Amino acid sequence: MITMEELQSAIKLRIDNYNNNDFPLQQRVINNCELLDSRNQILAEDIKSNFDIPRQNLSAMDGYAIAQGSVLAKDDTIDIIGESQAGSAYTGQLVAGQGVRIFTGAVVPSDCDTVIMQENTSFAEIKDTVDKSQTYAITLTQAAKVNNNIRRQGEEIKSGEAVLKVGKRINPADISLLANLGISQVKVFEPLIVGLLATGDELVAVGDELTSLAQIYNSNTPTLKSLLADLPITIRDYGIIPDDLDKTTAAVSAAMQDCDVLISTAGVSVGDYDFLTTVIEQLGQINHYKVAMKPGKPFVFGELNKELDKPVLYFGLPGNPLSTVVGALQFVIPALWQMSGASLSEQPMQLNVKATLINDVKKSVGRKDFQRGILSQNVAGSYQVESFASQQSHRIKQLSHANCFIVLDKDSGDVAADSTVTVQPFPWLHH
Repeated sequence: MITMEELQSAIKLRIDNYNNNDFPLQQRVINNCELLDSRNQILAEDIKSNFDIPRQNLSAMDGYAIAQGSVLAKDDTIDIIGESQAGSAYTGQLVAGQGVRIFTGAVVPSDCDTVIMQENTSFAEIKDTVDKSQTYAITLTQAAKVNNNIRRQGEEIKSGEAVLKVGKRINPADISLLANLGISQVKVFEPLIVGLLATGDELVAVGDELTSLAQIYNSNTPTLKSLLADLPITIRDYGIIPDDLDKTTAAVSAAMQDCDVLISTAGVSVGDYDFLTTVIEQLGQINHYKVAMKPGKPFVFGELNKELDKPVLYFGLPGNPLSTVVGALQFVIPALWQMSGASLSEQPMQLNVKATLINDVKKSVGRKDFQRGILSQNVAGSYQVESFASQQSHRIKQLSHANCFIVLDKDSGDVAADSTVTVQPFPWLHH
């Protein structure tokens, strides 16, 4: 069996080739996307600013803008002859020894080179008596420095500067930046089409009635739709496919005509009614099968390429709900971000933390193990984690009640309480 790390590397390498050769990013369709709809979309062109930020010299404080050449020693006085507000700049001329009242974000007059904080003047003493419509004097209560408290034109962004690059996964902070630049639309890569299908005679769609004790609800498709909801993809649901070779072949054949990626659940093990591996080999190839991890060993990574212009990458997840979640988090979701054109720095990172194990944990050597647990912080601020006593992969309630996976190395055996372990908090709890 391939190790989890080897499989992750193999998938990444294959997708690098896919993005450069099979379906080059430079040749993909580009869509205009409204700014408020662009979150998590992948930018398809560099975005350059059309103007400086700030656009002019602005005050960083409430206080007084002082004319060039003024004496700024303690106890010196300055004649205040006007006012500059945000959105209403002072347009008159000033000479040494003069200044204007100014507010945070207001334009600093062109003949001023310093802003003095109002707290460093006699403002508090005179504010209730001064007639601001007339010239009045302020006294400096401490010496000031030339060029202080001014946000210089273009100090953050220069006109023509590329502020976001191709491959950027747009986040709320990017939307703030783009809105500040007056940009209402961005060009993004057209979403990949990702097909989902579930297999199994026992499966019934959620919302339909169970008519036999042998039936169960198809939880994997709703789970995958939820896990993939933040990705810039279009999901096509191909429903539930019976355990029948011909019907499985027909379903996969139809999906591969429409999709860029196909994800299936169940049907990839070695049972008499597991037909998906047979179908994938008929219509394409299996690149890797079985990975040394628990749960999720019968994981398939392959591609469908029979009579296609470009391959459809295939991920075959086991039917067990917990295995579906683990496989999606470790392999499928990172692969889809990479395929979507997100640059390496923009692909979501798996958060790993070190925690002290509260209880003893049972584990067999040979596979990397993902055990469900509860991560918490003690009064000292250190992380601690408790593993559930029972770790059978069919226990779906445990997954809902847990908040993390305790990740135990392939070569590790049983782990004693008070040991330090690696923990992966569930991503939906720290988004």
